[in-house]
Amino acid sequence: MKKTLLLLAIVVLLAIIPLFIQKGAEFGGADGEAEMAIGEINADYEPWFESLWEPPSGEIESLLFALQAAIGASFIGYFIGYMRGKHKEG
Repeated sequence: MKKTLLLLAIVVLLAIIPLFIQKGAEFGGADGEAEMAIGEINADYEPWFESLWEPPSGEIESLLFALQAAIGASFIGYFIGYMRGKHKEG
């Protein structure tokens, strides 16, 4: 139990400390960085395709991303629990 709490505290600190070290910094995604890098390498670059649907705002986009992460984490947790229970039975 103590080991679990220690690991949880370390994870929380790793998530919070950068916010205090880099006050006022913009924590952007890799998509914007990649777009800028491609523009620097080849200014005439044309994307292969466009999105079928663009979320109306950044908040909706973040919500959908969080929902996708939650569904994925739920699936992984279910699978690990199922396999662990199956292993304990047999």
